[in-house]
Parts: sequence; C-alpha cells; structure tokens
Amino acid sequence: MDAPHRDLIVTAAHCLGGDGGLVFVPGYRDGRAPYGEWRVQRRFLPRGWVEGRHEDSDVGFAVLAPRGGTEVQDVVGGNRFVTGTATGVTGVTVTGYPDTRETPVSCTDKPAALGRTQQRVACPGFSGGTSGSPWVNGDGEVVGVLGGHDQGGTTPGVSYSVVLGAQARRLYRRAAGHP
Repeated sequence: MDAPHRDLIVTAAHCLGGDGGLVFVPGYRDGRAPYGEWRVQRRFLPRGWVEGRHEDSDVGFAVLAPRGGTEVQDVVGGNRFVTGTATGVTGVTVTGYPDTRETPVSCTDKPAALGRTQQRVACPGFSGGTSGSPWVNGDGEVVGVLGGHDQGGTTPGVSYSVVLGAQARRLYRRAAGHP
C-alpha cells in the first residue's frame, strides 16, 4: 500500500493472528512468486480485535522487512488507504487467492451496507484463503478489506468488510508512522 516507509500492507486482523512467521507473496500464481516472499516483521492490530475479536475491528496492517535493501512498494507499487467513503458510491474490485486453487479470483461489484459498520459485496468464488483481500475502487484506493462480519463471510458468493472509519484511520496513521 502507499505509505511513507514503503513497507506496509493492509489485511484483515484475523489474518495476522498467531505466533508463526508470516509472509506476503504478491502476484502469487501457479506456485510461483514473481515478486518474491516478504517477511512480516511487525503487526498493527486495533484494540477491539486484540481484546475481543470484535468483527467491526477486523482490519490490520503489517510492516514487511526489506529484501536486499528494497521495500515492497518499490517492487509492486501501492494503493492509497482511504477511510470515510460512503458504502456503495462506486464499485470495487476484489482480488483474492482461495486455498483451493493456484490462481487468483477477481470480481467487480458495488458494495451494499450491512448496518452502519459493515459492508458486503456479491462476488462468486471467494472461499477460504481470500480473507484480507483489498477492496479497490475505480480511483485505485483501498476502501475495504475482506473480513469483518463472519470473518469475511460464510459462503463463497458474498463477502464482507468493515466500513473503514476513524478507528481504521488511527490505526493506519500509527502503522504508517512506525519507527
């Protein structure tokens, strides 16, 4: 994602759990990692997720370690993280990597509100493994992250995201300004 230190990704908070070493593999396809594997070196999770796994807090950030002195954003670029956008004003494109296949699945649709803190989008094929996928609007801005309600959904045809508001904005600023 577009961030000052050029080393930040956004995902669902539930994707950043556990104590094991996590890696980010951009562009993964058919068993190949064209941009390499990037090790997660630090995680930023909202208090609501850490203290109670609250679905309205299911967004997190990860700082990636550089590879050979190069930051991930220098290799793959980055999208702006935007909060406070109205749900359903524009369509979003969601691209994810299901556990059951070696290629990504992608869909473009207009989100709909699910209450005031969650949003949903009808996209077929988003099964297990797609959590954390960014919702990117037509301006190339991340306006959602597959997660939230039921950790992103219980059926492969409907996916959810937290509505990105003040809590997500504060967490992004903290993660983007990391020392």
